[in-house]
Amino acid sequence: MTIAVPAVLLFVPAMAKDKVATHQVHFAKGITGSTIKGHVKGYDTVNYKLGAKAGQSMGVGLKSSKAFFTIIAPGKKVIFDGTIEGNSYLDTLPTSGTYTIQVYLMRNEARRGTTAPYTLEIGID
Repeated sequence: MTIAVPAVLLFVPAMAKDKVATHQVHFAKGITGSTIKGHVKGYDTVNYKLGAKAGQSMGVGLKSSKAFFTIIAPGKKVIFDGTIEGNSYLDTLPTSGTYTIQVYLMRNEARRGTTAPYTLEIGID
């Protein structure tokens, strides 16, 4: 039993290194979209949060050779999973509130410590 406790504790520092960066997205007055350039590394995640209303159309496109994105609606419901559905989303939003666009690497790339640059395009009308 005493061997299991130290083994478990060895994993805690590795998990603590995973970073989640969160950025609020605001569009300038009269502008309905934005292009964001960034990068994601290893198990880190970048979250982009933006407010929208039910019935608005939202388009999201990701240009990257290794990164993916997921869209989470208010209430934590995933409405788009880029690992399954591809690198672009266009649809009418189901509810009003704050939407989160998560950019991340698949586990195999994260395990290698890969750094992936990306360009994220977000538009709402």
